Amino acid sequence: MNRVAVVGSGGSGKSYVARELGRLLDAPVTHLDAVFFDDDWNPLPQDKFEAAQRELVAAPRWVIDGNYNSTLHVRLEACDTVVMMDVPTWAALWGIFSRQIRHGAGQHGAGVYNRIHRGVVTYVATYRRRMRPQVLDKIHRFAGDKQVVFLRGRRQTRRWLEQVAARR
Repeated sequence: MNRVAVVGSGGSGKSYVARELGRLLDAPVTHLDAVFFDDDWNPLPQDKFEAAQRELVAAPRWVIDGNYNSTLHVRLEACDTVVMMDVPTWAALWGIFSRQIRHGAGQHGAGVYNRIHRGVVTYVATYRRRMRPQVLDKIHRFAGDKQVVFLRGRRQTRRWLEQVAARR
């Protein structure tokens, strides 16, 4: 595992897994929200966002977390491992609300980006039905021959990270 793409719904634990993998693998971690949004929540233009990701994935080692379906192919083509945070809807919703309680709103260090509004809640609530099939299709098309890890809950995630640590 040298180049890891972490994908999944908001609130699924992507940032936590990315930070832990970065620590365990001694690899730089990039949270795509930090690339896409500036401090005032202004998005980067699409072409510049894709170019920034192409530059990131050119490195020999990295962990990148974020969905961003329009540029997912960039990460999937370059990675050697995909980690799909495939948690139930209720767990993802709990994740976004508990993060808000723990960290408050706004951008914070270490990959925490809280901006809960109706659109975010709707996105998370409908992720499994609407977005997950698109993500799985892209994984199949662009990363079909790579290692794909499905993590379906917090306990399974902790166990998997312990296994990764034991192999180091």
